[in-house]
Amino acid sequence: MNILYPLCVASFSGYYDFAHRLGRQEKDAVLAEIIAEQREHSFHTYGYRRLWQVLKKRGIYRNPKTILRIMEKYGLLADIRRRRKWVNMGQQVHKYKNLLNRQFHADRPNSKWVTDISYFHTKQGVLYLSVIRDLYDNCIVVYKTDTKQTVNLVLDTIRLAMCKEKKRGAAELQLHSDQGFQYTSL
Repeated sequence: MNILYPLCVASFSGYYDFAHRLGRQEKDAVLAEIIAEQREHSFHTYGYRRLWQVLKKRGIYRNPKTILRIMEKYGLLADIRRRRKWVNMGQQVHKYKNLLNRQFHADRPNSKWVTDISYFHTKQGVLYLSVIRDLYDNCIVVYKTDTKQTVNLVLDTIRLAMCKEKKRGAAELQLHSDQGFQYTSL
């Protein structure tokens, strides 16, 4: 090393810093594979702090900033989940009078039904669940699932409930909803 030193422009510390970084790239690649595996396992939602905890439980001890640096270097950062944007329809949609008026009990079966749509994130995508519940005994009258949140999901659920309970033309039945776009566009 002393023979080559006059020919080099770099200092000893610069050379050793360079030599140290060569070995680090191989270590980074191995750790990046482990991080990528954990990232797939967590559906791309774990950030560097959470991955640091997972790696620590597996016996891999690294500084959290090292994990962040590797995630940035290899493009393994967590996907940021965005808030859903709600569109206010304003005057375009007719709002119905609230007949239920927060009286969530019924004196007889099939006199007051409530309905709503919930959604669940699954590995295959979003699954929408439309439910009709009887307020007399809080039992589920009928439910239907679909991969799309459409008016047809609501209509099919109502048709199933009417056929099941044989209440096709009953004027005394109240169906209450949150008046979302699926219900107000009927």
